[in-house]
Amino acid sequence: MPRTILIVDDTPHSASTLEVALLAIPGASVVHACSGGRALEMLEAGSPEAVDILVTDLHMPSMDGFELVARVRARFDRLPIVVLSGDTDPATPERLRRLGVDAYFAKPYSPAQVRKKVEELLDATLG
Repeated sequence: MPRTILIVDDTPHSASTLEVALLAIPGASVVHACSGGRALEMLEAGSPEAVDILVTDLHMPSMDGFELVARVRARFDRLPIVVLSGDTDPATPERLRRLGVDAYFAKPYSPAQVRKKVEELLDATLG
């Protein structure tokens, strides 16, 4: 069964590195958005089933990851969300938890650990 992962990151190198790791998940395909606004457009343009999981950075121009997560949660409450960030604010993990994020990885993160968590979340949504 195909599983679509939406990566939201304004840094192409970071998105590409993550994509390589996530494509190791059986049946996974990856789509990219370079901004929170573009990610919302992509989610709203398709059916809610078109994207199976959202993986986003926090610090992006125009709309940051906090706003993106809040807007996604308001509209797509069952979509799993994973956040990756270099944010050093000690309040960030709790803030993300309150917003309904399923997993948070501080940079530098292990792409293998992110892949494992994404695969677990995908498997849970299918189960």
